Amino acid sequence: MPADVVETLRWGHSGLAVALEIHQDRPVTLRELSPGGAAAPMRTSQPVVEVLVPGEGRARASQRLSETAVGLRLRYAGADRSVQDGRHELRVRLRDESSGLGAELLLESYEGVPALRSSVRVTNRGAQPVLLLAVTSFAAGFHGLEAADLDVLYAGSAWLGESRWTRQPLAGHLPDLGLEGHGHGRGAYALTSLGTWSSGRYVPMGGLAERGSGRTWLWQIEHNGPWRWEVGDRLDGVYAALSGPTDLDHQWSQPLAPGESFTTVPVSVAVSGDGLESAAAALTAHRRASLRPHPDRDRLPLVFNDYMNTLMGDPTTEKLLPLIDAAAEAGAEVFCVDAGWYDDGGDWWDSVGEWRPSSTRFPGGIEEVLARIRERGMTPGLWLEPEVIGVRSPMAGKLPDEAFLQRGGVRVAEHGRYHLDLRHPAAVAHVDQVIDRLVTELGVGYFKLDYNINPGAGTDVDAPSAGAGLLGHNRAHLAWLESVLDRHPHLVLENCGSGAMRMDYAMLSRLQLQSTSDQQDFLRYPPIAAAAPLSVLPEQAANWAYPQPEMTEEEVAFTMCTGILGRLYLSGNLHRMDGPRLALVKEGVAVHRRLRPVLPRATACWPLGLPGWDDPWLAFALRDDSPRSDGGPLSDGTSRSDAIPTGDGSPRSDGGPRNSPGASGDTYVTVWRRPGAPESTVLSLPHLRGRDLEATVAYPAQAGGWRLDWDPGAAELTVTAHVPPPTARILHLRPR
Repeated sequence: MPADVVETLRWGHSGLAVALEIHQDRPVTLRELSPGGAAAPMRTSQPVVEVLVPGEGRARASQRLSETAVGLRLRYAGADRSVQDGRHELRVRLRDESSGLGAELLLESYEGVPALRSSVRVTNRGAQPVLLLAVTSFAAGFHGLEAADLDVLYAGSAWLGESRWTRQPLAGHLPDLGLEGHGHGRGAYALTSLGTWSSGRYVPMGGLAERGSGRTWLWQIEHNGPWRWEVGDRLDGVYAALSGPTDLDHQWSQPLAPGESFTTVPVSVAVSGDGLESAAAALTAHRRASLRPHPDRDRLPLVFNDYMNTLMGDPTTEKLLPLIDAAAEAGAEVFCVDAGWYDDGGDWWDSVGEWRPSSTRFPGGIEEVLARIRERGMTPGLWLEPEVIGVRSPMAGKLPDEAFLQRGGVRVAEHGRYHLDLRHPAAVAHVDQVIDRLVTELGVGYFKLDYNINPGAGTDVDAPSAGAGLLGHNRAHLAWLESVLDRHPHLVLENCGSGAMRMDYAMLSRLQLQSTSDQQDFLRYPPIAAAAPLSVLPEQAANWAYPQPEMTEEEVAFTMCTGILGRLYLSGNLHRMDGPRLALVKEGVAVHRRLRPVLPRATACWPLGLPGWDDPWLAFALRDDSPRSDGGPLSDGTSRSDAIPTGDGSPRSDGGPRNSPGASGDTYVTVWRRPGAPESTVLSLPHLRGRDLEATVAYPAQAGGWRLDWDPGAAELTVTAHVPPPTARILHLRPR
């Protein structure tokens, strides 16, 4: 132990080990963050909390969230531990005598899960007001690790191109500058978001992976608004700092009068000693433990939505009734009427806000349509964009200016809409009455909550800065969602924001599923669906499948495969399909429904690596490592008529043993071959190394033309598609 270390504070449980070093003349630092057991120390001089204030700024010239003057002076002032219902909590109190600021670092973790949630509460304990410009939610250094040792992980995101994950050498962003003799660096590799689209530029996640050892740290920022994360170089190793909004990036500042406090947005960090997929599994377990309880988590009902490549915002009774019947026949359990149901004039974009059903679109009333949905055994759903009021909407004149986000005394308008400020009681009363009326009067049980504008930096009404006003609105929005679910506990809420422009775990810890994209090209959707389980839980990842009558049978199977190993989100003109194509849709739905019990316990892996946007072959897999005594969800009649070569190269047509007691370790893989791809690809499946494997095509079961060859020693499955692309399959891999 170094001479200046007064105490090592250890905390954790069976799945996580955390150690903090308490110094007499230096700030508290993170010594260890590991899945438990032996781990390389993280001992660096990076403080665990950084606080930026204008009167003192940073101790060294830079624009990064490391070495703030206050952060360097914060000293240990005590700690408290607690455990309740498997949730471990550590509160570490810090104090800066010079500024009078106190900080409380809150760490939370669930028993057995190698991940934690971190936030910081700053309190002004001095006699003078203090202005906050930035506060980290989590900060840590990585002892002895230089940029050359690490890869950085991040995901670009854009409308129609969400969750574009990549892994790059960190040295490409942080070159070796020869810091010896010059002190810590000044630069950083930083990603930020803008406004209220938390995933409009990047998914609010990131990570570092050490090449060679497999040590990986994967994080998410749990905020439905602006955020920043950065990694930079210090003399004793690379550091990472994660935060919500800052003055530099987001026009955020928060004054604290004596006695006042501010709490940062939470962030979560998962750790692994065994690579990215293990870290992703840890974050998956952490997300599941963090979810708000809801009946949907057990049912995972299959949703048909009339929008994508189908009605496209132009619903009428005449168009909907045959579509409702076809969706029910295919096996849908929720039917959501998407945009346009409130429109009488045909140009509704800038007139929305009252959310009253159209009389011209539904001559017999929308009640006729919703009743038909219920008669066919499905839950009725509606599209809704509750946070906006069109500039031509009657509601624009009925609500006071204070109910909207404003800048300089003027309502913020974007793309023909004003944005409600949910800090204001009139705004909350309006959205409450909309939801309650549609639920109680029309019997709506599902809402697709869309969000199609970004109002920018925020509002200066009743706020010291535009960013502070926006943060207040962001938090009021989350509180409103909680109140809706408190009043209507069985109501299912889909998170949709122009596809997935607000995909974060502030929202998704509360809402039940996430639309992963607005991408309409079925050939471009696979990389989004393949990467989605790294950004969102498999059971929440609503990947569109939109088969059409004009598609070939292989194209129908291709788009169905995009949705089956997630929260299948079905659309398409099913009522105009012929028998073979409709049979493929029904078979895909049946396979998905049998696999639903697997989704809430499965973890994802990527047999071809992280998917690239233009990759000709794409694949992702769900591992179900839970023990079972039956043959798994696909053993109850799914045909295995085609002979698939197995571990020894010999064909099996009987599917092998499916009822061996204690069978476990099933893996389900979606594989897409896009135009331009060679006939074969090789899937790497190290978790199945050395196993005798039964490899079968689970969907479409009767389609031929694909060959599977398993090499147990190399843990490689060679996949050959003799049918021309586009073609895709769902594979079931089961150790015998």
